[in-house]
Formats: sequence, structure tokens, C-alpha cells
Amino acid sequence: MFEKLKTELKNNYDIQFNNTDLLAEAFTQASYVNEHPNENLKFYERIEFLGDAVLQLTVSEYLYKRYPDMPQGKLTRLRAAMVQRNSFASFALECHFDQYIRLGKGEEKEGARHRKALLCDIFESFIGALYLDQGKAAVEKFIGQVIFPKLDQGYFDHAMDYKTSLQEWLQRKGSVNIEYKLKEEHGPENNLAFTMDVYANSKKIGEGSGHSKKAAEQQAALQALQKLKGKQETLLTHNN
Repeated sequence: MFEKLKTELKNNYDIQFNNTDLLAEAFTQASYVNEHPNENLKFYERIEFLGDAVLQLTVSEYLYKRYPDMPQGKLTRLRAAMVQRNSFASFALECHFDQYIRLGKGEEKEGARHRKALLCDIFESFIGALYLDQGKAAVEKFIGQVIFPKLDQGYFDHAMDYKTSLQEWLQRKGSVNIEYKLKEEHGPENNLAFTMDVYANSKKIGEGSGHSKKAAEQQAALQALQKLKGKQETLLTHNN
């Protein structure tokens, strides 16, 4: 079973464990250990404890550097959306980790393999094992493949208030009139999508789509922020 896991890790993430015992420990639940008392096995909980801390630190550091102007409260909300059970369970499924968990027969029959709490634990324990085996840089590389791209894909938008951020950005030097206007709605009635434009002093600065007007407004604000900050970075580069 772990040979297939090692192949997946190598092919998908360019990860090769030096200590495969750590990898096995990270995917072994206590129920499996209890059913195999003569095999001197370890289960994942200690490594999970470490992995949780490593994830908290790595995500915090990334957000701190990526959003230099974001206040502490917003950073905390965004990190909470990224570092929580549902997110980790989803990442574990994406990486096919559910297929490699070693469970006792009773836990297997009760469907433990599909529990979000267990999937979250396994994702954290994998991170702990990777950290012990190869260090922080390897963890950052893996998370950079699995978690961080989802920021740009809008996966954590529910934790972000881009409209407020855009307002704060535009009004740093004075009052600016900001308006959101419906550009179009399309799709079947049971799955409508909306496209919204955002204007600053009657000038269009962004556009976004979503399955609600509020979601589309947030995406429009995000696009506007990215454009505005991109222009500022370009100006700074040219001035230097």
C-alpha cells in the first residue's frame, strides 16, 4: 500500500521520503496498532501534533509576507479559513490520502476513512512527517502546491472582505465614490451566475463573477485591488 503512496508522492509532488517509517506512522490510526500488537507499530497522533504547529507557522508566515498591508484581524480570519478541519480534509482527499490510512477493522466498517476529522488529522500528520524527514523547506514547497494556489482560485474568499479592502485602499488619500453595477446574469434559473463591475469615481476598475451578486462584487473588488497594487509595484520598480 505504501509503495503506491510513495509513487504518488514522487509523481505528483516530487517528494521522496528518506525515513519511510515516518510516512507509515503518519497514516496509521490507533485502532490498527491495537489489532497488530506484535508489530511494534506507532500511530499518527504525536506527528499530527507537530504537523498542526508547522502548518500554523508556515501559513502565518506566508500570509504575513504576501499581504504586507493587511491588518492583524483580517490575517487571523484568513488563516482560520485555511487552517481548519474542512480545508484540511479537502486537501487530504485531493492528495488521495484517504486511500492509504491504516485502520482497524471496526473503524473501517464504521466508515472512519471518510470522516472529516480523521482526514484532517492525517493531513496534519503527513505535514509533521514531512517536516521531520526533510525540514521546513519541503513543507513550504508542498503547501505551495496544494494550499497557497487556492488563494488565487477564491477558495478562501468567504474569509476575505475584498470590498472593504478596496475601499480602504482607494480612500487612503481622500473620499472616492465606489459603485458596483450588475453587468449581466446568465445560466439556468437554478444555477444563475452574475457579473458585476466596480467603479471608482465613475471609472471602471474591476469586474468579477459569482453565483450571487455579493460573491461577484467581492471578485470584482479583488480584481480591482490586484490591478491597482500591480500598477503601484510597476511604478515603484521604474522609479528605482
